[in-house]
Amino acid sequence: MAARARHPVLKPTAMPQKPLKRLEILGYGLGDVGFNFYWTNVSTFLLIFYTDTFGITAGAAATMLFVVKIVNAFTDPMVGAFADRTRTRWGRFRPYLLFMSLPLAVMGVLTYSTPPFGPVGKLAWACTTYLLLMTLYTSINLPYSALSGVISQDPRERTAINASRFVASFAGGFLVTIASPRLVAWLGGGNTALGWTLTMVVWGLAAAVIFAITFATTTERVQPARAVPSSVRQDLADLRGNRPWILLFFLSLIIMGGITLRMTSAAYYFKYVVKRPDLLGSFVPVYLLAAAVGTAFTPLLTRWVDKRKLIIGLMLVSTLLSTAFLFVPNDQVVLMYALQIALGLALGPKSPLSFAMLADSADFNEWRHGRRATGMTFAASVFAQKLGTAIAVAVIGALFSALGYVPNAVQSAGSQAGIVWLMSVIPAAFTLLAAGIMVFYTLDNPTMARIQADLAARRPSSTTSS
Repeated sequence: MAARARHPVLKPTAMPQKPLKRLEILGYGLGDVGFNFYWTNVSTFLLIFYTDTFGITAGAAATMLFVVKIVNAFTDPMVGAFADRTRTRWGRFRPYLLFMSLPLAVMGVLTYSTPPFGPVGKLAWACTTYLLLMTLYTSINLPYSALSGVISQDPRERTAINASRFVASFAGGFLVTIASPRLVAWLGGGNTALGWTLTMVVWGLAAAVIFAITFATTTERVQPARAVPSSVRQDLADLRGNRPWILLFFLSLIIMGGITLRMTSAAYYFKYVVKRPDLLGSFVPVYLLAAAVGTAFTPLLTRWVDKRKLIIGLMLVSTLLSTAFLFVPNDQVVLMYALQIALGLALGPKSPLSFAMLADSADFNEWRHGRRATGMTFAASVFAQKLGTAIAVAVIGALFSALGYVPNAVQSAGSQAGIVWLMSVIPAAFTLLAAGIMVFYTLDNPTMARIQADLAARRPSSTTSS
């Protein structure tokens, strides 16, 4: 590799960092419970809220969601660059958890509010509030994601940190999918629009408390081996030349797109195909619970299987399971749940694996160039997830419009078939493509061991001490 010629292997020194305490790992992971009070509500309920409660068409809602994600292409790197250059006594990334949580809560409430406007006014309201919601979400979630790369420099601890995060993530998603419909009905007293507004008040305040706990229990330790001044343009240029990061960018985009297709389509599937909308309250949580179990086993799996090989295998298994969903009769609820549980187990480890690999790609960038843009590295990946979500929603909106979807009415045979494809073959194509992409990923365990040894030798001991 060209990078090895630029930085010859140095005699490694022992890493001075003490093993992380369990409280810090759990405290970091807890943060993603709070983020899923927003993320799961948006990915599972926002589109059907817009079409069936707020009162805009599926095509308009899907187009608006897609446009907002494109706008975020510019705001996400700006947040990442700003976070990388933040200097406070609490670190670079932790302060965002403390100071941005209440603005995010306010915007969550406004996004799920229904003003007495006409169609044009409602669309403008939805576009503005959703854009601000996603921008504020990024301003906390991105520094939180980058924090996982500076709590520890040990690859196994990074995997454990991210496993803790995504176990909590699926737990938060499980809670939201069960509780949100019930909170809407209880707080709204039959008024669905009011119910959603008050439900987001509850979730916003709860998330703010959780973010404060994560702030209080974590410490930023890993600093660049040496301070090399760089511009935002230089950081972006480094990422464009970072092949492992580019592959992880598209991996995040594709996987999130496939997951969002199934999560968002599930509400329509049980309402219009199975004709059992009551099952949604357990169908999505069952997936999240199974995914949490799969996530919890990730550190154990990576002891025997390289992260790259593990992701490829899991994506191939997910492809087969999603395809099988196409052949499930509408009345075979038990089989639906069995496949959903199996998919959760297979897809659960992908999040901690991909985020641990993002931290590896930040190390790779520092190893090659002497510059460490952790925030920017995670910023583009967060954008990839948003873009994947937007593409999925756009696919749903375009398919619904083409097949003649009518809200709150009996669907045509074509519309029902489209909903089934959105639950099966289309997300299967996404996971198959994800497996193909990871064939070209090069930061395997032996390579990362060499990179970590080089970086450990370059860093003064004070940069990684507790």
